[in-house]
Amino acid sequence: MAGLGTTELLIVLVIVLLVFGVGRIGKLGSELGKGIRAFREGIREGQDELDEKDEKPTE
Repeated sequence: MAGLGTTELLIVLVIVLLVFGVGRIGKLGSELGKGIRAFREGIREGQDELDEKDEKPTE
């Protein structure tokens, strides 16, 4: 299994820039960041709900 070197990564980056363009790459990065942030908030809320259930005394 061969790894990617610096030259190969630069070639891939140039191809991606040519295909998508700089503006669209910025939008994709922004949307990816928003998606990750929403995912983390959902995980945190779910964990908070589980913690609240654990803290309630059982009868």
